[in-house]
Amino acid sequence: MKIHSICLSLCTILILSCTSTEKQDPLADLIHAYEEYDAYDKEAYPMGLPTRERYKKTAHFADSLLQEVNALSRDDLGDSEAISAELLSYVLQDRIDYFEFERFLNPLLSDSGFHVSWPYMVRPISNYKQAKKYLNKLNALPAYVDNQLVNIREGLEKGVSQPRVIFKGYETTYEDHIVSNFQESYFYSPFKNLPETLTALQKDSILTAAEEAITTNVIPQYERIKTFFEEEYYPKTRSSIGVSETPGGKEYYQNRINFYTTSDTYTADDIHQIGLGEVARIRAAMKEIIEEVGFDGSFDEFLTFLRTDPQFYAETPEELLMIARDMAKRADEQLPRFFKTLPRQPYGVAPVPASIAPKYTGGRYVGSESGGTDPGYYWVNTYDLPSRTLYTLPSLTVHEAVPGHHLQGALNQELGDSIPQFRKDLYLSAYGEGWGLYTEFLAAEMGMYTTPYERFGQLTYEMWRAARLVVDTGIHAKGWTRDQVVDFMSSNTALSLHEINTETDRYISWPGQALSYKIGELKIRELRKKAEEELGADFDIREFHEVVLGQGTVTLEILEQRVNQFILVNKKIEDG
Repeated sequence: MKIHSICLSLCTILILSCTSTEKQDPLADLIHAYEEYDAYDKEAYPMGLPTRERYKKTAHFADSLLQEVNALSRDDLGDSEAISAELLSYVLQDRIDYFEFERFLNPLLSDSGFHVSWPYMVRPISNYKQAKKYLNKLNALPAYVDNQLVNIREGLEKGVSQPRVIFKGYETTYEDHIVSNFQESYFYSPFKNLPETLTALQKDSILTAAEEAITTNVIPQYERIKTFFEEEYYPKTRSSIGVSETPGGKEYYQNRINFYTTSDTYTADDIHQIGLGEVARIRAAMKEIIEEVGFDGSFDEFLTFLRTDPQFYAETPEELLMIARDMAKRADEQLPRFFKTLPRQPYGVAPVPASIAPKYTGGRYVGSESGGTDPGYYWVNTYDLPSRTLYTLPSLTVHEAVPGHHLQGALNQELGDSIPQFRKDLYLSAYGEGWGLYTEFLAAEMGMYTTPYERFGQLTYEMWRAARLVVDTGIHAKGWTRDQVVDFMSSNTALSLHEINTETDRYISWPGQALSYKIGELKIRELRKKAEEELGADFDIREFHEVVLGQGTVTLEILEQRVNQFILVNKKIEDG
């Protein structure tokens, strides 16, 4: 009896202790609640469940959780915990805004969204489990399309849609997948090279299921999408291009400015003026290079020379990929000189899939699932080679591969156990794209620009991002026409006219996102300059980059706090 009482008392103490511990870490409980929340059954809906009811449910959950997060005292939180609380508030608010602004009614962009993003799920198959997972996604397409068309039709009726002008050439996004032989489908390609570890029976069952999925669910959905766009969407969608001209559009655009700059301090006018100032500064630097190379002609004539001279273009897709891979390896070798921590995950260099290439950007980074078996990929667009300028390729390569998106994104996924999973999965454009643009500046120190033309290419890419501040706000707040945007871009950057046109459609379809690059880069360069000036000879570029990347994705305000603390600590060491 005595032993039983002692055991009971010990159990009570342990329970109370655990309860006390739980009460002492409410932030961890809230993060756990957020990470474990499922708005729908992901096994039943492997492509997602894009319904109004689902988004409403998510918004209500986010609102309830946000109130609890905001009620937390920040006084007792450590640095990393305080960052987690701030970022959790940020993402929860965006979940609420997503529903309140009915963003799900317009799931289309000029180069991604809805069906355009499906090719991203085409990856090599390494085992039987991956094959089943991929097949489940293919077989879920009909229900997914059902739900998306309900949303898009409602958006059309409410005037919340994409303007007709961005859909020039859009037919390739569905027509390229309407094939007479299932084996010609891009979505069948992973089944053509199944791993040898599979048994003959497994291979036969997979191939049979693949034929059924492609024939019954993939090709017919693209036929259905073709009919919908050509018979319903194109005739009914709006002709105006600015989001401010849509219902609730002015408020929505300011919301997107706040989100993509991670700040509530900017107006559209503020950003427009910053952009004009940067355009003037960069143009002056461009003129210096034109003088350096001894070009006899005007600024516009030099841009024409760059766009038309064959020396600046690859002759074959294979040559373009080879040059991009060479540049990527040259960047790889420089990394230890500039970074203390490097990612374990490798990356590959591959062409943009043909079906999406005509409307796609010049290149992009495509990450992989955390804990998966796939590498990241630096996609290079080999479509329309006369529009793929070699003098901008070093900037593109460092931005998309290393030390840009792959390095930052892989490090983010590989953060330690003390960082919650939602932060490892988080991407904020002002930080991520700001970092990517900053690495184009850093690439000069890495020796990536070997000719004056490549240095001009770096300025062209910087000018491109500065011009975005002008044209994005011009489109969505100042009533600019598409022709105004194209004229401004073509007269200030050396981008090809094809790329200017695809980029213009992107800005029209994705309000605010283009602002994040330059706003983020300006902040990172400002913070680096401050650290260099205050630390002098004690400034260490590897330590600075460790501070910028060490806590993963953060808002620009959090980043500034971290760099200021880095300066303060190092000055104390210096003084001591």
